[in-house]
Amino acid sequence: MRATEENAVVMNSGITKLSVGVGLVFVGLLLIHWLPFSPAVTYAVVFVSTSLIFLWFALVLRSSEPSRRFILLAVIVSLFVQLSFLNLSPIGSDDVYRYMWDGKVQASGINPYHYFPNDTRLDTLHSSLIPASVNHPDMKSVYFPLSQWIFCACYRLSNESIWGYKLILLIAQIATIAGLFALLKKLRVLPKYVLLYALCPLPILQFGLDAHIDAAGLSLLIFGLVLYLDGKKVLSYILFALSISIKPVALLLLPLLFLQEREVREKAKVVVVPSIILAGEFLPYVFHSNPFEALFTFASHWTFNGVVFETLDLYLVNNQTSRLLCAALLIVSLLLLYRSKKGVLDKLYYSVLLLLLFSPVVHPWYVSWLTVLLPFARRWSGIVYSAAASVTAYTIVQYKLYGSWEQSALVLALEYLPVVILMVIELRDARKDPQAVSA
Repeated sequence: MRATEENAVVMNSGITKLSVGVGLVFVGLLLIHWLPFSPAVTYAVVFVSTSLIFLWFALVLRSSEPSRRFILLAVIVSLFVQLSFLNLSPIGSDDVYRYMWDGKVQASGINPYHYFPNDTRLDTLHSSLIPASVNHPDMKSVYFPLSQWIFCACYRLSNESIWGYKLILLIAQIATIAGLFALLKKLRVLPKYVLLYALCPLPILQFGLDAHIDAAGLSLLIFGLVLYLDGKKVLSYILFALSISIKPVALLLLPLLFLQEREVREKAKVVVVPSIILAGEFLPYVFHSNPFEALFTFASHWTFNGVVFETLDLYLVNNQTSRLLCAALLIVSLLLLYRSKKGVLDKLYYSVLLLLLFSPVVHPWYVSWLTVLLPFARRWSGIVYSAAASVTAYTIVQYKLYGSWEQSALVLALEYLPVVILMVIELRDARKDPQAVSA
């Protein structure tokens, strides 16, 4: 009897701590509306503080047993917090204004890959907001066709008001969380772990506040995994291709699925189905423009927050050489990972983590592609990374207040050193016990 009572006390204590953690995350996020600082400082304070609370929350979650009602309530409140950001201007990024411009161009029946925003031939589309608020207005669009169609739908919904874009992304967030519940059920993982995504400040701020299109890609990826586990492989390949159309992170999954299949016909489907979908998307554009022009420019010159790249470039002092070496190291790392005996989902998690470590550009919303895998991966490397990405807000503050966009070596160390250490420990311990380092 005494043991039972002690267990009940421990359980109640865990739920209390969990409730406090949920409440602190939500209150902290809502401070975006009320803190009396400049927007950039407010963003940094909220992002960093709620991310630290999230780390504590993840630790408490491991030893707690919340009811399904508690989990659903926490998810609903999380969505309402994001809804409260509907009319707030973005702070950490101005990418949504490029979405808005591309949507307006496409809604006007113009190929979004044909002209750059400042082109005088599009002067009739110019307004006081766009393309004046578009970053790099002398550069053509970098986004794939599916993203362009979403931008067009958002523009038709709210024109140059930001709420339409955020509403569509909120719907995508709801779909992602619903997909995670379904995926966890199929994997027989406790539903409480959906909170590792639903309550993480990173996707809430990057999608709810700054309105990044990645939210749509995450929902397609998760439902693709659900369909794959259901045995509906062709449909899953279609969704993976559509996810790649938002951001090509899901490309990492295709080799894993290819190696999983034993029959040549099934292997062919992994390659052919996504190829047909992607080719079909680009077909209306390729005869009148080069949809990849801006993407090649971006891939050749842009850098930010890439730990391996920044470290190599410090010594090589050559952008292209550093990029090529990062690409080579990533390919070798992925080949070693793909040949390991880990399961497909574990390989997917670590392949995304490796991509982020070796990429020359890692904006905080890129990390959401790892965060969305946490409910079933439950690895501390990803949990810490999803929180530590908040320190990149330092660069935003420096830029907004002083006009200086500089990568800080200290910020890189604070963000990546714990992640790399945890990853090494996880990979080492996984040989002994695959669950040893799970949350």
